[in-house]
Amino acid sequence: MSEKMPQFPESYWLDSTDIPSYPKLEEKKQTEVGIVGGGIVGLTAAYLLSKQGVKVTVIDASTLVNGTTGHTTAKITAQHGIIYDELIQHFGKNMALQYYQAAMEAKKLIETTIRDLNIDCNYQVEDAYIYTNSDDYISKLETEKKAYDELGINGDLTDEIPLDIPVKRALVMKEQAQFHPLKYLHRLIKECENNGVQFFEHTVAIDVEYNKHPAIITKEGHRLLCNHVIVASHFPFYDKQSFYFARMYPERSYVIAVKSDQKYPGGMYINAESPTRSVRSTKVDGQELWLIGGENHKTGQGETTIKHYEALQQFGEEQFGISEFQYRWSAQDLTTLDKVPYIGSIKEGEDSVFVATGFNKWGMTNGTIAAKIFSDKIVHGKNEFEELYTPSRFHADPQIKKFATINADVAKHMIKGKLEITNDTIQGLSTDDAIITKINGKRAGVYKDQDENMYALDTTCTHMGCEVEWNSGDRTWDCPCHGSRFSYKGEVIEGPAKKPLKQIDLSK
Repeated sequence: MSEKMPQFPESYWLDSTDIPSYPKLEEKKQTEVGIVGGGIVGLTAAYLLSKQGVKVTVIDASTLVNGTTGHTTAKITAQHGIIYDELIQHFGKNMALQYYQAAMEAKKLIETTIRDLNIDCNYQVEDAYIYTNSDDYISKLETEKKAYDELGINGDLTDEIPLDIPVKRALVMKEQAQFHPLKYLHRLIKECENNGVQFFEHTVAIDVEYNKHPAIITKEGHRLLCNHVIVASHFPFYDKQSFYFARMYPERSYVIAVKSDQKYPGGMYINAESPTRSVRSTKVDGQELWLIGGENHKTGQGETTIKHYEALQQFGEEQFGISEFQYRWSAQDLTTLDKVPYIGSIKEGEDSVFVATGFNKWGMTNGTIAAKIFSDKIVHGKNEFEELYTPSRFHADPQIKKFATINADVAKHMIKGKLEITNDTIQGLSTDDAIITKINGKRAGVYKDQDENMYALDTTCTHMGCEVEWNSGDRTWDCPCHGSRFSYKGEVIEGPAKKPLKQIDLSK
């Protein structure tokens, strides 16, 4: 491959935006709405609520927008893959129509906010395309077009797309959009500050306790007393025996940001078949930066993760020619049993704690509508879309089959990790590499950094005891069962795990 890949992963969105930093929560506080998670859900909800005079406090385990929101492809679209025929077949026309209307309502809310606050965030109206080169998917796109027609969605089938790549058939959804998500959210943060919102970073929420009102409990034991809690932490840090880890599955996907000598023709693209290929662009200093994404796989499973970046690079070079390789990054997404997010009360009858999760890779619209639902419920008591997304739902078909499949896969990987035998030793370990070995008879993971410092960890995930695997592309330890992720030092990056991996002293 001609262009050298960046050595370390870094999101263009994060690198190009100067997000302010905030202190850690160091004392007991009281607020009306406590929000856990500073991504698109938490920040949009804080903005909408504070605009209506509600006292809001936002805490984040890391820094604002550093999670999935900072690693998105940032398409603002109701075209969430081939989904509308499936929704009609399983849940009926009314629910499918509501799903489309909710996504378009989110798009409208983003547009209105950009206009009202005069936000410069590279917002562009673009057509969105699902394309295929597989004969198996041509009929699926034709069936999906019939669903579009039934629901009144503005779209067409075509044999040609503006992007110069081979295509057998494509389905376009007209007048969707894209933007720079962090420029947008940076302004929302400033507006929230003007409205009195308080932000606290590096503040890990571990539980919600009840007295008269709910209280968010932090890792250090501080309490944030609230009337309402919004759990916007990507994976819910608080479960209340709702078993979200068994009702969703985690996937990782990858993005490379490159320049090409070709002129970008406009539009946003994703293919129907696997492996996924997603293409959009953004302007950087007047030049087009091509964002090529895809390569989805279950977290902690599959081939060496750097191979996924290399596959996207090969696709980009073959189809467009890469003149400069600027960024690479990855994201983790959660998908529910029926592909519709869980948005609403965390458990039936527990109306003071809300959760938003399982966005199925479409976080810009799903996250925005989640914030609108929460704002409406807290201020007005209702929202037209609340029943569609209710987390307590459980349909017999297809969810029962999906539930069984997901949890059978978990069981397989839990057993596989325990039985895995390794003879690798740390003596031959190269810098910036990791191995799984045995230390004192137990499975251990060892990473050697570029200064030849070694970090040894017990590889048993602190969530439910699965064995983590090394992610070479992002230098993390990832759990193949429920998607928990840890730094090479053992720190929790992504839940459901709450406790770090146990460190092992190599000097003993």
